Parts: sequence; structure tokens; C-alpha cells
Amino acid sequence: MTETMVATADTDFDITPRLSHAHRPNAATIARQHGVPVLDVVIPVYNEQVALAGSVRRLHRYLEDNFPYSARITIADNASIDDTPRIGVELADELPGVRFVRMEQKGRGRALNAVWSASDSPVLAYMDVDLSTDLAGLGPLVAPLISGHSDLAIGTRLDRSSRVVRGPKREFISRSYNLILKSTLAARFSDAQCGFKAIRREVAQRLLPYVEDTGWFFDTELLVLAERSGLRIHEVPVDWIDDPDSRVDIVATATADLKGVARMRRDLRRGFIPVETIATDLAPSVSGPVPVSGLNQVLRFGAIGIASTAAYLVLFVLLHGLLGAQGANLAALLITAIANTAANRRFTFGVRGSANAARHQLQGLVVFAITLAITSGALDALHALVVSPSRTVEVAMLVVANLAATLIRFVLLRVWVFGPRRPR
Repeated sequence: MTETMVATADTDFDITPRLSHAHRPNAATIARQHGVPVLDVVIPVYNEQVALAGSVRRLHRYLEDNFPYSARITIADNASIDDTPRIGVELADELPGVRFVRMEQKGRGRALNAVWSASDSPVLAYMDVDLSTDLAGLGPLVAPLISGHSDLAIGTRLDRSSRVVRGPKREFISRSYNLILKSTLAARFSDAQCGFKAIRREVAQRLLPYVEDTGWFFDTELLVLAERSGLRIHEVPVDWIDDPDSRVDIVATATADLKGVARMRRDLRRGFIPVETIATDLAPSVSGPVPVSGLNQVLRFGAIGIASTAAYLVLFVLLHGLLGAQGANLAALLITAIANTAANRRFTFGVRGSANAARHQLQGLVVFAITLAITSGALDALHALVVSPSRTVEVAMLVVANLAATLIRFVLLRVWVFGPRRPR
């Protein structure tokens, strides 16, 4: 079949119920009720006259022979100027379950947004036309979406069990980009750029209107929005062989991605993206930490640490005459540790609500005990070396010891106390 689609197209039935992690309808059941394919695999293309026919036939053959559910292949041509449109139309006429969609404007993200927005299948996926990802990963990719367990799924080339064949340049760029996402946007997914992703239709219907990018940053923006909304992102290790004939302009794509990261970080910070509204609409039963980037965590932890240190020193001086050096150190540390844990819980690591608050404070006290051991040990060492150190020397020693203890405290809070506990 040959079709021309626009982003505003709509279907004649509604399969976008309010989401709940307690109950998601099985996608195969939905598809059977409405007489539509369970899966719609989109292949976005631009000037791919050489690879298109072979890749589509290979994918079509795989779906017919190995995929247990009904599936459709949608060729999404975004303004190709070579023979791609003609080949796409011929494939749609030749192969059952294959359709061709023509976009008059260029943009991979624009094509995916338009086709996914108009699709009637309950599970939507896309893959690159070169089929760099082993098709055996398609089943594991979409299975948790069909069952209703997860909301999105991505292939990852950065898992230890993934088998990847690509040059060191692309490997370095990919890992560097994902490191940037983790440090600036607090991303927890491991691979934003792998051209092998899937999403449930009802999730796409609600997220896509908020995705601005029409190019290669589309994937990242969609994933960050989903993660900030508390949705489940399933990751599948994939086997990947890089296409040596790839047409992707690495420099232009990397530049556009970095601009996208800066824009999204700015918009999130200023509240231009209504993440809380999206989260309430998409996953009202989900509660948990609000992601905070690694850079912001360091800055907020440092500010709280400075305030805590100042409060500690004031308390130490005030209590010294009453409790002695060790007693003043213990009391000042205990008071500031409780306040410090509460402040870092809320502002540094974005944990809100009373859930697990007692456990966090208990673990915070364990961290406090380690801090106490460091500072008390430093104080004991000072008194062992100097018979009667002055108050100024004691304070100076404790400042140095506290700096070391602060670094250790940050690592323990980030990794152990407030570290992510959700299963991958």
C-alpha cells in the first residue's frame, strides 16, 4: 500500500487510556480488538536508494519467519531527492504489510514524530535503514512493551554483553555524548544514539507534542522527557556492526546534539517543560527522586557543605568550654549531620516526600560515624603530636579533616544512601 501521512492525522478509535503502573493493557489484545498490527516498525530514510530495497526485504522476511505477532513496516521518507521515493512505492506495492510515507520536509525526528503520531499500532518502533543492529534483538526489545511491563525500550551498545564492531572514533564520540547526558541532564539510560528503539503508542501520543527537535536529537529529547516523567525504560544489549557507508555528518550531528542538550537543560531549569504535569498524566502512581544532574549535585552539595561546616564550627566553639574538644566535636557533628542529610536529600539528590526518610537518616548516621572517625582521629593525632594545641590550631586541623570527610560523604550519599535502586 502507498500512503502519504501528515503529523495531524488521527485514527478513528482511542487507545490512549490514562496510564497506571498497576495496569497496562496487553498490546496484542488491543491490536486484535481493533484489527491493527501489534507492531509498526518505522524506517526513516533520506537518499537511501542503494540500501533501501535490500534492507526492507530482509526485515520483511525476518518478521514473517521469526516474529510471533502481526507487524507492519513503514518507510518514512523525509524529502529524499534521489530514487528513494520510487523504490519505496514499489516495495509497498510488492510486499504485504509494507507502506510508504512521504514527508516534504527533511528531518529524521520530524519523520518519526509524524508517523508515530498517526500510527494505529499499539507498539511503535524504529530502526536505521542499514540494519546495523542484529534483528534477533527485536523480540527482546518490544516484548516488555507488548506485555505492558515497560513504556519505552532502547537497544544499548554500551552494555558489557553487547557485541559491537565500530571504529574507535565513533566509540569515543558515543561514550562522550552519553557522559555529557549523565552529567548535564541526569540521564540514567546508557545509550541515547542507538538506532533501535520502541515505545507504546499511548506514551508516544502524550510525549511527542513536547518534543521540539526534528533531527537527530529527537531520540535524546524523547528519552529524557520519559525518564523525567517516571516512565519505565527497558534496555536491551544488542549486537551492532557499524555501517562504513553511513551518510551521517558526525560533526554537524554532534554540534546539533550539544545545542539540543543546552536548550533542554535551560528549558528544564526555567520550567518551560511541564515535567510534573506530564508525569502526573502519564504515571500518576509513580513517585521517587527528581533527577538532578551530576554538576548540579556537586554545586548544591558544596553549598550545603559550606553552610554545614560554618554551623559546625560555630557549634564547636560554643560547646567547647562546656563539653571539651571531643564532646563539642561529637555534638556539633551530630546536629549538623542530621540537618545536612535532610538538606542533601531534598536539594542535592531531589528526593521528596516521607518515603524512606527514616532509612536515609539511618544511613546518613552511618556516614556520620565514618566522618566522626576521620575528624576524631585527626583531633587525636593533633593532641598526640602537640601537648596543648591552641584553639586556632584545633579548628584548622578540623577544617582540613572535614574537607576530606566531606568528599567521602558526597561519594557515599550519591552511591549508597540516595543511589538509584530501580532494576535495569
